[in-house]
Amino acid sequence: MKNTGTIITSGKRKTAIARAITRKGNGQVTINGFPVEFHPVELLRNKIKEPLDLLGERATSMNIEVKVSGGGLTGQADASRTAIAKGIVEFLKDDSVEELFRQYDRTLLVNDIRRKLPKKPAGSGARAKKQKSYR
Repeated sequence: MKNTGTIITSGKRKTAIARAITRKGNGQVTINGFPVEFHPVELLRNKIKEPLDLLGERATSMNIEVKVSGGGLTGQADASRTAIAKGIVEFLKDDSVEELFRQYDRTLLVNDIRRKLPKKPAGSGARAKKQKSYR
């Protein structure tokens, strides 16, 4: 039922890209070489660990190494979360885990495709326009 090989998956959010390597191990999760427990923002740390918390005891059978670049802290956390969840599903090859992740939050398995709108003329951003005075 379990795969002993190495699984490589990726996750994206805005301009952040995360690559996760999932292999048989003892439950260690590292992000850019540091354990996930050392992530500076507790809210984002909990978000990254969501797939592992949903999996419970079965998460201790694999090591996950994530390399993430680009974007900001939140984008990197979301990209890492997606890469970890995809790696878990592919490593365990269990449809019930995939269904559990989909019911909990679809973005665990699907990249967030939203991007920033391009800037338009006559304004400082995508939607903002310069005010016009009639008097």
